[in-house]
Amino acid sequence: MKKKKVPMRKDIVTGEMMPKRQLIRVVKNKEGEVSLDPTGKKSGRGAYVGIDVAIAERAKREKTFDKVFGVTLNPDFYDELIQYADHQAARQKLFGNE
Repeated sequence: MKKKKVPMRKDIVTGEMMPKRQLIRVVKNKEGEVSLDPTGKKSGRGAYVGIDVAIAERAKREKTFDKVFGVTLNPDFYDELIQYADHQAARQKLFGNE
C-alpha cells in the first residue's frame, strides 16, 4: 500500500515546514487586496501562517504580511487573522486534524 504524501508549506512567520492542513493561507489578489483564504482556492499570491494564536500575534507585531506582500495592511486584518487562528485551533482540538 502506497503512503499518501502530505503537502507541506512553509510558515512565513516561523520559517518551518508544516503540513498544509495545519496552516492558514493568506492571499493577495491582482487588485492588491490581502485576505484570508479558508478554502485555499482563491486566485492570487499565497503565503501561509501556522494555526496558532501566538504565531498570528507575532505576525501582527512584525507586520509579516505587509513585508511579504509589499503593502500596508490595516491592523484589523491581523486581528481577524488572530481570531481565525484561535477558531481553527479550537476546531482542531475538537475534531482532530482532518
